[in-house]
Amino acid sequence: MAGEVKRKISASSARSHTRKSKSESSSSFPSDSSAILPNRSVCVPMNEYCQLGFPSIKILKHITSVVFIIGFLAWAYQSACPPQPKKLGSPDGLPITTPRIKLRDGRHLSYKEYGVPKAVAKYKIIYVHGFDSIKYYAVIATSASPALIEELGIHIVSFDRPGYGESDPNPNQTLKSSALDIEELGDQLELGSKFYVSRSSLIAPVVNYWWPSLPLKLSQEAYSKQFIQDQWSVRVAHHLPSLTYWWNTQKLFPSYKAIAHSPDILSHQDMELIPKFTAGRGPIEGQVRQQGEYESIHRDLNIGFGTWEFDPMDIENPFPNNEGSVDIWMGDDDKIVPVTLQRYIAQQLPWIRYHELKGAGHMFPYADGISDAILKELLLGKI
Repeated sequence: MAGEVKRKISASSARSHTRKSKSESSSSFPSDSSAILPNRSVCVPMNEYCQLGFPSIKILKHITSVVFIIGFLAWAYQSACPPQPKKLGSPDGLPITTPRIKLRDGRHLSYKEYGVPKAVAKYKIIYVHGFDSIKYYAVIATSASPALIEELGIHIVSFDRPGYGESDPNPNQTLKSSALDIEELGDQLELGSKFYVSRSSLIAPVVNYWWPSLPLKLSQEAYSKQFIQDQWSVRVAHHLPSLTYWWNTQKLFPSYKAIAHSPDILSHQDMELIPKFTAGRGPIEGQVRQQGEYESIHRDLNIGFGTWEFDPMDIENPFPNNEGSVDIWMGDDDKIVPVTLQRYIAQQLPWIRYHELKGAGHMFPYADGISDAILKELLLGKI
């Protein structure tokens, strides 16, 4: 046929052409996806792995450890920091239901009055509530005989200590500031040049195991008799007060038994007095810690078991001319305040009138006739 050109292809040229076609076809993805993942592993030496820009396993472990530590410290810091106290008063704060005075530093103290009217009172008392309590729990006012209060002409003022109930918290609270609060309360309420102070824990004050003048052996002995979890709680409050909130809110270890209202710390007499102790508390119980546990009970632990500004054993008789007296009432079966330490204090300070009640626990002021006896001894110097 005209114009037809026939070419001869050699065998070697055909083989070369075939190899080239196969090579070009292999550069594109096949339709069979199984060909993408061959059934064999590829091992890359560690030095080549690092040369590709990837960190070594050792470095990865260090990075993971650092990230974990940073995360743990952030969690620990947040857990140790107490929340801000709840606000008091309108427009969006907790309600104010009782009168308050304004102190010189701008804080407010809430108070409640009991007994005969102030204008006709012969004796005026400021009652200071104890740990985890409130102005409504003024035991000498609520448990004493109304006839005795009327007969002696007693006017009692009970107030919420800072951070409790309806009194503003005091972030700079110390033992001295607490005393100045009482003094200013008396001045603003015009209680006169002389008034009495009754302090409750209930009535027995706290004993700090780290007071310098306490014999080490006696203090350690009393400390060792406390529950293990209470030993740790007061130890934290003394040595690491910034961790008191965390220690008493974490769930890993048990916290202070008094905070948990554990019956383990109650004596036989205390158990019998529980009905009197709890009577009428239901509607107002929530007010005790309503601003937050840190500003109330935790701050109490830090102050009570922290480093004091003075040693109580160095105090001289404040009433050398018998124009007043200091009395301590103590139950010999108190499971919270060690009686052995109270006895030692009374021996070292002979001007204290010490009253130890046999078989009594921590709640003894609620027992029949005890509040009357306390008032008579305080005001009249006789029971």
